[in-house]
Amino acid sequence: MKHRVLIPDVEHQSDMTVQEHIYRRLRSALVLGHFSPGKPVTIRGLATALETSPTPVREALRRLSSENGLTMLPNRRIVVPNMTPERFRELILLRISLECHAALRALPYVNDVLVDAITEVDNRINDAITRGDRDQQINENQQFHRMIFSANPDAVAMPMIESIWLQLGPFNRIAAQHIDELYKVDHHREAIAALRIRDEDALKAALEADIRGGVGDLDPESIRKILG
Repeated sequence: MKHRVLIPDVEHQSDMTVQEHIYRRLRSALVLGHFSPGKPVTIRGLATALETSPTPVREALRRLSSENGLTMLPNRRIVVPNMTPERFRELILLRISLECHAALRALPYVNDVLVDAITEVDNRINDAITRGDRDQQINENQQFHRMIFSANPDAVAMPMIESIWLQLGPFNRIAAQHIDELYKVDHHREAIAALRIRDEDALKAALEADIRGGVGDLDPESIRKILG
């Protein structure tokens, strides 16, 4: 298997350091589920795959470990964390709490132009699902949620939400593969409708249903499929 498939590229902006670019590529790979739970990673192997020196890789792994995206073992090995059903459930419930809070705080800043843009993102999600493009599906889904929360100029919950997305990343791809089975209703459309009329209760209900629906409403059998 080629490493380039496992570590998708991200835009290297003109003001971005090599170290930051490597960090974002590795973070993206984790969020997209290209590294499996329990998989060990090595600085040398990643440096070779990324065609860079070990130094920016080492710093990126340190940052990702501090964000709970990776685990550093006592023997200094670095692995993608495994997941228990209890921890998975806790992360999903925390995601619901934080994202509903962030959405309600952002709602006063939402306008119709933003809702139109969010609708376009949802259209791209549906297209990605039809084409079986899991990477775009996951990226656009997070963009859908991020655009809502970021309407609030003081979206201080966003780093915490991003951390949860990172920890759930290795399991996003598995959940995406079961989307037709787990996700019965298009709750994004419900959220868009709630945004249109600035309805707090409807928006909160739609987002909670969306998050729960993506994991089979935390049904033990659904969790088992996602965790493998």
